[in-house]
Amino acid sequence: MVKKLVVISLGGSIIIPDRINTRVLREFRRMILKNTRKYKFIIVCGGGITARNYIKGLENEELKEKEFFQCLLGISATRLNARFMTYFFGRDANSGMPHDIKDIENYLRIHDIVFCGALRYKKDETSDSIAVKIARHFNTDFINISDVSGLYDKDPKKFKNASFIPEISSKDFNNIVKKTRYKPGQHFVLDQSAAKMINKYNITSYMIGPDMKNLDDLLNNRHFTGTIITK
Repeated sequence: MVKKLVVISLGGSIIIPDRINTRVLREFRRMILKNTRKYKFIIVCGGGITARNYIKGLENEELKEKEFFQCLLGISATRLNARFMTYFFGRDANSGMPHDIKDIENYLRIHDIVFCGALRYKKDETSDSIAVKIARHFNTDFINISDVSGLYDKDPKKFKNASFIPEISSKDFNNIVKKTRYKPGQHFVLDQSAAKMINKYNITSYMIGPDMKNLDDLLNNRHFTGTIITK
């Protein structure tokens, strides 16, 4: 049986909200390993609080290329988190850290699960953008896992009356996201570049939260709680 490939953007807020979130990550590991019978996974890790702490450390410094340096710190944090996840999964994960698409292709020939962080620096991009680029390259679906259960009309952590949006067109989603200016270490459900690519290339995308049962349900075509970005 040919296994279907899925690209997952695993938010840094899931990996390390303040400390390593082993409880949720154990459930994530269980659901991923359970579904390797019919799927291969590319899992792109975000930087989380590690990235934001380092980025914030340069915030008040008068540096000529400050934003560039902050982005490089973010990339390094995503790779550190990806390295942690390979250790967390043990021998089932890839043995090295991909730095480009070719590396990912090579690892997929050997492994059912490939972890990576950001690949190369590009202005105004986060690990979400990398994950969407990879999904486009392999012509497959994209799943974003963050610390909120999907898209809301406003921040549900700040507003109790925030309304959940179960489905949205890629055009409408892009129009919402592009209103926010990019900054290194930003904490939003998906970044601006990712939203633009999803819209441009008609990539079917899903946004779910930390309850990993929804990941299992999504992978097995059952009802799940989350947001679908349609073409």
